[in-house]
Amino acid sequence: MTLSDHIIGSELNTMNFPQRLIDGYQNFVSGRLPEQRKLARELAEKGQKPDTMIIACCDSRAAPEMIFGADPGEMFVVRNVANLVPPYEPDGEYHSTSAALEFAVQSLKVKHIVIMGHGRCGGISAALAEDMEPLSSGDFIGKWVSLLAPTAAAVSANGDMTDAERQTALERISIRNSIKNLKTFPFVDSLHSEGKLTVHGAWFDISTGELWTMDDTGDFIRQDAASA
Repeated sequence: MTLSDHIIGSELNTMNFPQRLIDGYQNFVSGRLPEQRKLARELAEKGQKPDTMIIACCDSRAAPEMIFGADPGEMFVVRNVANLVPPYEPDGEYHSTSAALEFAVQSLKVKHIVIMGHGRCGGISAALAEDMEPLSSGDFIGKWVSLLAPTAAAVSANGDMTDAERQTALERISIRNSIKNLKTFPFVDSLHSEGKLTVHGAWFDISTGELWTMDDTGDFIRQDAASA
């Protein structure tokens, strides 16, 4: 392939950039950006100083910035399949969520970490599935949700629950499991023990817009949107 072919190919890729994204960007430039011009300049000059880290699912229906009405710079958001936090494993391998956690706590000095799950989570469905075929030879999703294997097996064994009840149960139990894994990170555990870092759980119902937050006992309490 010649240099000319590479250039032509690049031009074609640029021309094929999704029009929906171009339209959205133009709306942003003409609408929201002018209103936040001062904030954008401050963030560019001074850097980000969010006080909250959100570990959420990559599901397109549950965007934390939308749910919490956050402006740019307010939240440090990490999204992965099923909003999971793996245990602390300094084994020299690649750990995206752990790297983001390290940066948020050690560099950005966030004061709060929220694990936010949601209803009808595909990752949780995959963890509960008994005979799910891998989506590729790498089976990356299968490996990832295997973090929930013991818990998923216990939930599945409950014959008194419907499939929908098992789904919601594991969505919430996995949040507690991720919080437990969070505390295996020494830098999280020490700051949490000193009262310098708080850890929270939340669950969002995408069909109703309800937000449920976890209390000190591990139960989930529905927030009253009318009084917020």
